[in-house]
Amino acid sequence: MLRTLIRKSAAEGSFDHELAGQTPHAEEFFAKLKRALVTGYFVETDARTGRIDTVAVPGYVFWPDGRNSSTAPAGFGLFRAIEDGGYELWLAGLEFAERGGGMGRALLSSLLATPPGQRTWVVRVSLESRYGAATAHLLDGLGFDIAGDTERLRWFVRRDAPPALAARIRGGTQAPSARAIN
Repeated sequence: MLRTLIRKSAAEGSFDHELAGQTPHAEEFFAKLKRALVTGYFVETDARTGRIDTVAVPGYVFWPDGRNSSTAPAGFGLFRAIEDGGYELWLAGLEFAERGGGMGRALLSSLLATPPGQRTWVVRVSLESRYGAATAHLLDGLGFDIAGDTERLRWFVRRDAPPALAARIRGGTQAPSARAIN
């Protein structure tokens, strides 16, 4: 389910476009994701030090409206441990057929109610995502502000995030472009 949803979302712009196809980058990503789902850790190279690190990635699946594990989940979320003892909502997705009718809000609210979700300070959304404006609206209602943009991403920081972390995120981005929100 995750691979299919990530590939479809990548094709429409919500995730890295390279994840939509059978590229070496995509195969490496999905192999790492599979290990992360089994072990709870993602292995990556620290861009600053070049050191290989393991990063905690707790994950959750989402069943709305009282559905349970005997049916396919409607969505998922993976958190990624960051500095300052918090988390980033690293990957989240909702089945295309489930979108609309408040399901996005239900998914994000559910994810942010989990133990790592309660300590989630950062969310990134692709600037190319056709759901970017809707996601920004949902995040605003859940206590997140736009911190700024990088070349491909819009960064959000939770209003009660540690001040040093919020300043670091805002310092690494540019002012939000006028095209995205509202």
